[in-house]
This record gives sequence, C-alpha cells and structure tokens, in this order.
Amino acid sequence: MMMMQAKQKFSEAAQSGYHVEVVRCPSNLDRWHLVNEYLKLRKEVFVDRLEWPLFHAEELEFEQYDSFDTVYVIATLNGVTVGGARLRRANQVSGKGQLQYSYMIRDACLGILPGLPDNLCYEVPSMDTSMWEITRMVVKGPREISRMILAKVNEFLSEEGAETVLFLGSPAFKRMANSLNWPVKQLGPVTGNDDGAFQVFECPVRKLE
Repeated sequence: MMMMQAKQKFSEAAQSGYHVEVVRCPSNLDRWHLVNEYLKLRKEVFVDRLEWPLFHAEELEFEQYDSFDTVYVIATLNGVTVGGARLRRANQVSGKGQLQYSYMIRDACLGILPGLPDNLCYEVPSMDTSMWEITRMVVKGPREISRMILAKVNEFLSEEGAETVLFLGSPAFKRMANSLNWPVKQLGPVTGNDDGAFQVFECPVRKLE
C-alpha cells in the first residue's frame, strides 16, 4: 500500500507540471543554467529564509563542492526551478596542493570543514567507488518534490553502478525514507551547529516506486 501511494504521488506530481532531471558537465551543458537557478534557490532558502551563515555572492550560494565535476538533480515546475540536490562520488577529489577535498561528509569527519562538526559519523566514511553522497537538498513546494528528486537520484546512481548513497540532512529524513520503503541506516548521532540539527544516513541504491 505504501509503495502504491508513493507511486501515485510521483504520477500526480508529474501531471501537475513537475519535471526532474540530471544535469552534469559536459553532457548537459545546454541545461547548466538550471544549476545557476538551483544555487539561487539555495541562497533564497538557506541564507535568506533560514539565515544560515553560508558563503554567497551575486544571489548564489555555493562552495568548493559545487564544481563542474559535481552532478545535480534539479526539479522544475513549468520551467521554474523548485528544488534540487547535489551528488558527488565518494572517490572524487578536488583541489590541488596540501588541501584537497573529497566529499562533504568525509571531509567534515576529517576535521577540514570549520563549519561542520567532526563527529558526524561514528567512523570516517570511505572513498568507495560504489558510494555517492547527497547534500544541499532544497525544495520550495510540496514534499512530493523531494520524493521525485530522490527517485531520480536512485535512478541515476543505479545507472552509474552505485550501491549505496550517503545523505546529510535533517533527522526527519528517516521518516521520509521509511515512507518510500527505502531502508535507512544511521551512520552517526544527531548533531548540529548554529544552522540546526542534522544527521548522516546511508541508504542502498534502489528503485523507488
């Protein structure tokens, strides 16, 4: 019953004009403007509304993990960006010299991200090639948009050969995952900073109905 209800919600959202797509460089350069709109939405929600002390410039919220080798999943409603998420493969490395970045959750656990606590996980997560990370998920609208984004994330990651995905977000994510019949494992305690409470979860890559 739960899976049928979720599938029905996906269908209803699609019929209402919502569209979710993957944008990556260089294959989707013609859609890269959506990434710009997604960064604007992040600034609107995280900085303007929630007042998180995040770096921003020219109405965009972005950081070192927003690069041309990052993959984005973006939701639109009649062409207007209403949600999105950022994906990075766990064995990805950015930067040169002594300070190099892999992915946000791991780097936080290694203590190289001043804005995040280093006790996000009970153990430092690996750089396994079959694992990816979801961060900076933002939605402006009904919760079905989040469900559609997560469904597209799983579809894309399955095509990439991924087996697991880590998620950094609100503790309420566990409830959403359960509603999608998506198994979830807590990799660390509920922690937080001035921005609020968050937690790291691990989920298997699978089709969400």
